[in-house]
Amino acid sequence: MTLEELERIVAARASASTEESWTAKLLAKGPEKCAEKFGEESIEAIIEAIKGDRDRLTSEAADVLFHLLVLLKSRDVALADVMAELAQRQGQSGLQEKANRS
Repeated sequence: MTLEELERIVAARASASTEESWTAKLLAKGPEKCAEKFGEESIEAIIEAIKGDRDRLTSEAADVLFHLLVLLKSRDVALADVMAELAQRQGQSGLQEKANRS
């Protein structure tokens, strides 16, 4: 599965009823709740990375990616826009990119 396919799944679930879709229910609670859920999943991934549990980290990383796409959907940010930003940064080092943000 690609991130683009996952983005389409999130979009389809977003238009479902809140009784049928957990994604729709989360989105109905607003961007703040979506951000909170993304943060929770990110922390869980960090914990599993520190523990060194590869299988649990894999599972939590999947949750992080999914909830990032839900968060982006909540603010009408397309994955293509994020990918374009990454492409723009590709020609420079991480240190240079960080310095350019200041």
